[in-house]
Order: sequence, then structure tokens, then C-alpha cells
Amino acid sequence: MYVAIEGVIGVGKTTLARLLQPVFSAEVLLEIFEENPFLSDFYADRARYAFQTQIFFLLSRYRQQNNAVPQILAAGKNLLSDYTFAKDALFAGINLSGDELNMYHKVHEALGEKIVKPDLLVYLRASTDVLMGRIALRDRSYERQMEREYIDELNKAYEAFFSKPYDHTPVLKIDTNGLNIVQNPEHLKLIENRIRETLGLHPFQPALPLT
Repeated sequence: MYVAIEGVIGVGKTTLARLLQPVFSAEVLLEIFEENPFLSDFYADRARYAFQTQIFFLLSRYRQQNNAVPQILAAGKNLLSDYTFAKDALFAGINLSGDELNMYHKVHEALGEKIVKPDLLVYLRASTDVLMGRIALRDRSYERQMEREYIDELNKAYEAFFSKPYDHTPVLKIDTNGLNIVQNPEHLKLIENRIRETLGLHPFQPALPLT
């Protein structure tokens, strides 16, 4: 079983992956983003540092996915990841334009052919106001200058991206606005059940009220 979790910055991807790890006896692959030397500068001046930031992320994510995912799956282990390689192009579409975007897409397409696709993608949704609240709550230094307009733009881009079929991979959409998986174990159990139901992993209860 290989499940990837996606959603806008602050929606709770990493938290969900870590909480589900013991449930599915899985390995966890977490996105390495704090090592990007351009990230703080990007949030301060998106136009100036967008290309450097995107290329660094692209190569870092490719190296991590290409090295770790095949090894974990070949060992017969379950895997939970808090990101997908494909979503990188979503950010590029917002942050880049012209020749830089064209060059980026060529590199992304070439590298993407070698990436293992997940069995299921869990797309966590939330309103922009909820996302801003969660970002403020975790208080990461490089996110303090993050603009609401940018998060809202990302939110709309994610919705558009996942409104279409995703690369022959099943997508499970979950509205997290009213959920607190850290403080309410039943909310975590609801998500676990939906994943089990979608993948046909028993035991699960059909048609629990979660959208």
C-alpha cells in the first residue's frame, strides 16, 4: 500500500501521515522543504526567487522519491507520504511564467517518468481562513510573511488540479474544516476508515458521513 497525502500549505498533511503511521504499520516519507536555501527569500520576494526555489524543490523531491519509494515498496512495506511529485508543477504554474515555466515543465516531465505513482492520493481540503489559522498556529519563521492572497491562490489551484482525473490514481477528497485529528481520535478514525474503504482494506464501515 502506497498512499500519498496532498493539500495546501498548513492543511495537516504531515500530521495525518504521522498519526496514520502506526495504524497501517507503514513507513513515512516526509517532504524535505526546510533545506531549501531560497525559501525564506521566496516568501519575502516571490517574483525574484521563484525559479531558484522551484528548481531546488523539483530536484530535491525527485531525488528523495526516486531513491526511497522503490526501496520501501520492494521491501514489502506500506508507505505514507505527505506529498506527491506531481504537485510540484502546480506550484510552478503559479510562481513561474514564460521561458522559466517552459524550461521547468520540460525538466519535470522528464523526471516524472521515473517516479512511482501512489495507489491512492488523499486530498485534504480546507478554506483559506482555516489554512491561515493553522499556519499561524504552527508559527514557522519562514511562513510569517506569507500572504493570505498567495494561500488563497494556491487553494484555488489545488481545487482546479484535483477537479480533474489525477494521473490514473484514485483521489479521496476530505474536507478538514471541521476536523481536528490531533485532539479528536474519532476524526482520525473517520479518515482511516475512508482510506480502508477506498482501497478495500478490511476492516472498514461503509459510507461513514465524511466528505
